[in-house]
Parts: sequence; C-alpha cells; structure tokens
Amino acid sequence: MQDKTSKNTPKANEDIDLDRRGLLKCMSWIGTGLVWTISGGVPSSQLLGAPKKQTASSDFTFVQISDSHIGFSKPANVDVTATLQAAVEKINGLQAKPEFLIHTGDLTHLAKPSEFDTMDGVLQGSAAKNVFFVPGEHDVTGDDGKFYLERYGKKAQGRGWYSFEHKGVHFIGLNNVVQLEGLGDLGAEQLAWLEKDVKGLPASTPLVVFAHIPLWSVYPEWGWGTRDGAEALSYFKRFGSVTVLNGHIHQTVQKVEGNVTFHTAMSTAFPQPAPGSAPAPGPMKVPAGELRHVLGVTTVDFSVGTHSLAVVDRPLEGGAS
Repeated sequence: MQDKTSKNTPKANEDIDLDRRGLLKCMSWIGTGLVWTISGGVPSSQLLGAPKKQTASSDFTFVQISDSHIGFSKPANVDVTATLQAAVEKINGLQAKPEFLIHTGDLTHLAKPSEFDTMDGVLQGSAAKNVFFVPGEHDVTGDDGKFYLERYGKKAQGRGWYSFEHKGVHFIGLNNVVQLEGLGDLGAEQLAWLEKDVKGLPASTPLVVFAHIPLWSVYPEWGWGTRDGAEALSYFKRFGSVTVLNGHIHQTVQKVEGNVTFHTAMSTAFPQPAPGSAPAPGPMKVPAGELRHVLGVTTVDFSVGTHSLAVVDRPLEGGAS
C-alpha cells in the first residue's frame, strides 16, 4: 500500500542535491561509525578506528543490511545492484563470519518480481546463507505486499511478522509499513501477537527486534517513527537486554533508553539528508567518489554469557572490517 500522506514515499524519486558545506555537515553525522557494547544494560561506545576495547569473545555474529532499493537508477546511485554486491563482499571479508543476515526492508524500489530476483541473486553470493527479511514500504507498493509475502512470508504470521530463537537470543521481525499513513504503524493484530510472543519468555532473555521504520520517533515531521511503537516497546520493559534495529532513514542514528538500544542502519543504495537539513527526505546525491563512504552494513556480535552486544557500522569503503 502506497503512503498517501508522507513525503517519504516511492513517488519521491527526485534527488536532493546539497551544497558541499551542507553535505559535509551531514556526512559527519551519518558517515561516522560507532561500536556499541551493551553489558548488563550499561552502554559504552567508541569510534571506528579507535584502539579496540577489550571485550569478551562473541558467541555469534550476524549482519544487518537495509534499503537496497533494487531497481532505483537516479543520479544518487545509478547502479544500486553494484553497491549491494559491494556490501556482500564487505560481509564476506569479515573476520568473524556471520551466522545469518537480516535485511530491514526496501529490498526493491518498485516491488517488481525482476527486482526481487536481482536481490536474491546477489544475496546468494553472501557467506551468510540464512537471510531474514522484513518489508519496507517500497516492497509492498502496487500489490499491498502480496508478492513480497508469497516469496518471503510463507512462514510468517499475519502480514509478515514472526520470531525465532538463536543461541539463547529471541529475534522478532515486525512489519510496520503495510498500514502506512505518514508514520509507521503496527496495528492491533500484530501488537496482540507481539505481546503474546514475549509473555512467556524469562526476563533474562536478550531480545533483538527488527523492522523497517524506526520504532522510536526519530523525526515525525518526515514520517520517521512508528505511531504505536511505544505500545510495542512497553512489552519489553521487563527484559534486561533489548536491541531494536531499523532502516528507512538511510543513515546511522543510535539512542539508548533504559534497557533498550535503538539503531538505524545505513542504506546500501543512497544516503538521505539528516533530519531537518533539507525541505524533505529523499535520495541525496553526493560528490563523485564519496558514495560508498556513506553506504554500509551493520554487524552485531553477541556474547551469551555476558548479554553484551557490540553493534558496528562499516561503510562500503573505509572504516574497520
């Protein structure tokens, strides 16, 4: 279903072209990677490239990518397939091999079968063979998500939500784009499922929740938030370790609130402007040679014994690997 009220919709294909000074200001905000480590609910961070802090060895690593927009071909990135391929190569070059990959939506730009085929073809080359998806608004445009669900939602509940366990961690994939009207929306049916899904879990269970649109209000004026996100987050208050991963805004933003760490990922396709720095969100053209410095992947290391998660953003070019 296409969003009829938000400015951040599939019809917004025009590139935002900032002056260089403004661009560098935005890049300083979106292009700097941070390593976040959560131990016992206490967060600490360090810049990528800084001397590495001593942490416990991880039990497993997984990777998040987002907003690949296969089918997009505007000046902001005329070859999004190539930058997705570069993301896969970045993943395959990681020292700690990921056990699976999470894609937080907008796999495609117009939800065409051929675009999904291209996405699948590129991801077949990833060292992480298991891939978990949630839809973005671009994946459900035109057919209300029917094709997306046929391909990726066969084992999901309702309109594409689900959960799974991995080595003591409970993962929850949510769909907050189908009922999109400006802000994201989960809806009563999904919220009821979510409350039931976590109700029987011990409070010591680490949770990783992933969806396309941020569950917290990054910038409501641009639709960067979820209307009923606070209700969903209320179900997680008793848990000691909760990590929420999102895409949609094509830049890195982190927030820690109580026991919850929020993290939005860079896109593999194109950046968007920082909140309020442009008249509206949309694909942002950057100077030649800079694009792969503002696109990237997110890796998460998890240590079961200490309930610590280290979240690291890695640009396609530059940064740690």
